[in-house]
Amino acid sequence: MSLDPSQAHVIAQWKHDAPLNVCRFGSEGKFVFSGSEDNLVERFTVSDGTRILLKNGHDTWVRGLATTTDGNHVISGGSDGKLTWWKTESDPEKPVRSIKAHQGWIRCVDSSDDGKLIASGGNDHLVKIWNAGNGQLLHTIQSHSRHVYGLTFHPDNKSIFTGDLMGRLIQTELKNNQEIASFDAKDLHTYHAGQQTDFGGVRGIAINTEQNLVAAGGTYKATNPFGAVHEPLVLLFDLESGKLKKKLIAPGIKKGVIWQVAWLNEQTLCGVCGGGDGGFLIFWNPQTEKDFHRFKLPNIARDMDVHPDGIRIVTAHHDGHVRITKLAKKT
Repeated sequence: MSLDPSQAHVIAQWKHDAPLNVCRFGSEGKFVFSGSEDNLVERFTVSDGTRILLKNGHDTWVRGLATTTDGNHVISGGSDGKLTWWKTESDPEKPVRSIKAHQGWIRCVDSSDDGKLIASGGNDHLVKIWNAGNGQLLHTIQSHSRHVYGLTFHPDNKSIFTGDLMGRLIQTELKNNQEIASFDAKDLHTYHAGQQTDFGGVRGIAINTEQNLVAAGGTYKATNPFGAVHEPLVLLFDLESGKLKKKLIAPGIKKGVIWQVAWLNEQTLCGVCGGGDGGFLIFWNPQTEKDFHRFKLPNIARDMDVHPDGIRIVTAHHDGHVRITKLAKKT
């Protein structure tokens, strides 16, 4: 499918009462789910914006969301270390289950394309693989020495890619829980001696099997992390060799982080950027270093997801809105 990002425009927006951290479309695109700083998951019906709050699942911020491919469940991860399963269309105040999954924050959650597995990663440096149906713990990946910020399953459901604060990106085979590849994403990490802090990390990961590429998004040039002075960056790696192929930049944005990335098709990568310079959807061709288009969003963005139709993108914002941006198909 050929897309025209230059025609991007916001077609819907709905307001929550607190800043949002994360958003996901349901598997069929009927619903949008968001996770917020007031401990709630919210469900919006895409056709008319009807809102339903999913309560009593977390004690603090909701930071990760995943939906199962059968459309029956959404799974949320919070800074309380809990993973919570919800029915997508019933019992909004009663989760299916809620388990203590990690010590400290859960920062990322994903589901496999076949709907059988859930992955979670967090501040305890662990990645855990769960049975999506019954919540049973299947594997614990202990390959990281710092906070796990991003993860995604390979589309073949046989391995998972996970990234951490220090810019270590690894691929682990799920069958035997063995590391099978490593990608050096250290350009996404900064140690600032004056502020004595490690900053950055692998925030978003996306796989392009057609072009044999792995994209890892985050930030670089962090000259003042506490002052939010840092620029967006995406690293492209060859999936087979693990070698860095290209650095994708967005000149002119001096205060921004790539929070999530997604391949819209084999030739178009989209990243959501948020920070002191505002919110953007940024579009790259993997052959070119600089972005070919960027769409200015109304507020700082923290996450995004792509609708199954491939032309609608939902974003989660600091001002409490979820917004849906529509692209155009080229004719």
